[in-house]
Amino acid sequence: MLSTARVLGLSLLALLAATPTATAAGGWTVAPAGGGRPTFYAEGEPGTTLQDTVSVTNPTARPITVRLRAVGVPITFADTGVGVPARTRADIPFTVNVPTTAAPGDHTATITVRDAKGREAKVRLQLHVRGPRLSALTVEHVVVHGDRITYDLVNRGTTPLTPKLAVHATGIFGTLLDRTPRTLPTQLPPGQSLKLTEPWPDHPTLDAVDVRLTVTATGGVRDTAETSTRFVPWGAVTGIGVLAMAGTALLLVRLRLRLRLRRRTELTGVGT
Repeated sequence: MLSTARVLGLSLLALLAATPTATAAGGWTVAPAGGGRPTFYAEGEPGTTLQDTVSVTNPTARPITVRLRAVGVPITFADTGVGVPARTRADIPFTVNVPTTAAPGDHTATITVRDAKGREAKVRLQLHVRGPRLSALTVEHVVVHGDRITYDLVNRGTTPLTPKLAVHATGIFGTLLDRTPRTLPTQLPPGQSLKLTEPWPDHPTLDAVDVRLTVTATGGVRDTAETSTRFVPWGAVTGIGVLAMAGTALLLVRLRLRLRLRRRTELTGVGT
């Protein structure tokens, strides 16, 4: 517990052991507390809180004030603004908060210490998250909006994924769209979802269409989602033409259903 969050341990410089350090231009240094560690190392399961201490040593004849921050993993310092008297060392406790959605494996963070004059020193933190590595992904909410197809990708595993997408669309008279798998320009973290759009500028004007999206990723990940839609140029007709187009649309749907039934019968052999 960090109940003494703003209490900093100060000790004489003469008592310091030789430790690998990061040195700022002003002469002060940053290193893991305790001596002998060039970087921090932490290990735990998702959802756990880990503790350690960073030391800022000021061997100069003047006091310094520094600020601490971290990037890479969630880190909370006992104090982010610290005054270090001349020829002393300040020990600042901190916690590493391992996210519940953290992927198992190794993660890297950087602790940066900066003084009032903008001089910096940095030290790395290696975090190993324990747990099974599971790759899983789903494709959801596929909808055709005229010249585009929208869909959601959800990472339901514990590893980051770089998905590949294949698109296939079939109309009454055959294939309308057949896009081979391509890597999407995005990485999907564990537990996260993305709403994406696939352009379809050359979609048909009049047709009943089945659209299938297939997404794959490393680790044998694969999922498929389908939807159906009808393309009818309602804006081009009025009055009696509207009724005619409605009848045509109904005819297309019925024809599409018959073709599906025929293909299913040919595949299963039922009714022969």
